[in-house]
Amino acid sequence: MPRVEAVRAEIQRLLHSVPFRPFALAMENGERVIIEHPENIAFDPAPADGTGGSEDFYVISNRLRLFSTFAAVTSVTLVDRGELAG
Repeated sequence: MPRVEAVRAEIQRLLHSVPFRPFALAMENGERVIIEHPENIAFDPAPADGTGGSEDFYVISNRLRLFSTFAAVTSVTLVDRGELAG
């Protein structure tokens, strides 16, 4: 599976986890974007076969407004709840 599709699939998996757990996207420019709620990120999902779909995504959270691509994401990790308090 190409990297962009793997990143998209991992984000979709985390978005549908019950209960939802916040996660972070590490970006190639060094930024770290925390997704605290499933509604903070939007993108066109890939078809059921896992191929295609948009490479673009949008994040809106507090003051953050980000438009980027899955190709710019270097890793996806869960966030420690204690990290959100600070």
